[in-house]
Amino acid sequence: MNEFVWMAFAATLCTWLVTALGAAMVVFFKTPNPKVQNLMLGFASGVMIAASFWSLLQPAIEQAKEFLEYPAYVVVTPGFLSGACFMWVSDKIVSFAQCLANNTPGKPCERLNRMMMLVLSITIHNIPEGLAVGVAFGALVNVSDTTEALMGAVTIAVGIGLQNFPEGAAVSIPLRREGYSRKQSFLLGQASGMVEPVAGVIGALLVVSVKTILPFALSFAAGAMILVAVHELIPECQRNQKTNPYFATMGIIVGFALMMLLDTGL
Repeated sequence: MNEFVWMAFAATLCTWLVTALGAAMVVFFKTPNPKVQNLMLGFASGVMIAASFWSLLQPAIEQAKEFLEYPAYVVVTPGFLSGACFMWVSDKIVSFAQCLANNTPGKPCERLNRMMMLVLSITIHNIPEGLAVGVAFGALVNVSDTTEALMGAVTIAVGIGLQNFPEGAAVSIPLRREGYSRKQSFLLGQASGMVEPVAGVIGALLVVSVKTILPFALSFAAGAMILVAVHELIPECQRNQKTNPYFATMGIIVGFALMMLLDTGL
């Protein structure tokens, strides 16, 4: 059992490192370019929307059908709505707290709050992904054909790791757009993936019970990501688009397509 827990920890540590590599893309942006930044913000939106379905909602529905005795929508729909409501409440609380502390309601608070929501949503999204990897490795203790099951667990980890690369960039680049330094943007971007090793170990240790919790956790993260993408990122990337009205929109399309390719291909 301990062996599989350590394997889960090592696998999720690697997925976190891939997130850090994606966040490191921010070092190539020396000076903020509004056009490129809108494109990348749109790209982040597309990544988050695609990940919400293929990485979260679809697996949630499949696992609910496999492990639960009642229809999948009984768990997935409340989970999705709960995630969206959680981000909405978090938005209100953080906005109130920041503006109260600064005594300067307005755009500075709104900007900080928007970035905190972005980091929080990606972090929440990474928790069920870490659990999924942990469950895959922890389940090896109960199977007879360990080799085949191990390859399946490794495949899950590789798939999640590859999709973490654009997710890391989806956090760090918008932060750079809002005026954070490249170092700050990278540190916050990679920090969003630090929860995966912790969640992976928990998933491996509690593999039996987590299997029933995972559908709700996956759909919860999907609701959180959709709310942030639709309410914050897409409107932001569409500002000042009179000269190039489709520039940021193409970023959304490319981000969605790339994430869809990674998720469906792996």
